[in-house]
Amino acid sequence: MAEISHRALRELIESFGGCDEYFSEMINASTLMSNGPFEKWYTDAGPCPEKVVFQIVGTDPVRIADAAGRLDQLPCRGIDLNMGCPAPAIVRTGAGIRWMESIDRAGALIARVRPAVSHRLSVKLRIGLTDDFDYLLRFCRRLAAEGVDLITLHPRTAKEKLKRSPRWNYVTHLRAELPIPVAGNGDIANVPELLLRSGQCDAVMIGRGAVRQPWIFAQARHGTIPELNGQSISLQFLDLLELYQPPEFFLSRARRFFAFFCGNFTWAHYLNTLINRENDHAGIIRVLSTYFHENPEEMLIP
Repeated sequence: MAEISHRALRELIESFGGCDEYFSEMINASTLMSNGPFEKWYTDAGPCPEKVVFQIVGTDPVRIADAAGRLDQLPCRGIDLNMGCPAPAIVRTGAGIRWMESIDRAGALIARVRPAVSHRLSVKLRIGLTDDFDYLLRFCRRLAAEGVDLITLHPRTAKEKLKRSPRWNYVTHLRAELPIPVAGNGDIANVPELLLRSGQCDAVMIGRGAVRQPWIFAQARHGTIPELNGQSISLQFLDLLELYQPPEFFLSRARRFFAFFCGNFTWAHYLNTLINRENDHAGIIRVLSTYFHENPEEMLIP
């Protein structure tokens, strides 16, 4: 997830016991190979590099293969190619889900990238530009034939974004038809949903739900977790953000986090609006302190 799948969030999730794998923010292949000024933060795999999968986005097959090779030299769990992002800024460049326009073009990209990657190579995608399972299956079979080790499916089309319910039956069907593992992603908001979906595929990827509930993985494993103090967790994240992200990223990353995390509180929209009005760390802390002082019953998250 752009502006959220960074080290500060991983540190927070790890403080609750962690999960099996973390996917990085999208790393732009061209910017990485041009040694962009912020790439060292995008490629920071701490605190557990052995769990981190570097996710690459791009349009130029040569640049993508070079970026994959460079990232493969770093401690990590794997390399992932993003072929599913429907964000207009990504699509306009020909990246993300635009790769799903052509099976041959996507297959040629994998054929170029595979020799550069010694770790696990995976691809994250959507159903496609239209709702066509047969095309999706042919697309994924080609990726597997070219050497992809894992596919993660977010079962919505490009235009649907998050508007309609994900077609989890597509994940199940794809898993049954492919010779490689299939992970599913889409609208996992709580532990019962996580446990339900885990029976439909080889792995479950959680995005927004893990930002709202960084303890969701620990709760799924153990059933119960220690007392959750909403104010303490909020302040912990802000400290981690300041420690592990550049100052230029602080506000955008803080606002992005609280857009989801505030969902734990009764007055979520009100609190999130106040946070978005602030322009520095101290201001956000003041908002949180005032909110929990005025609403002490909100301190503990049920």
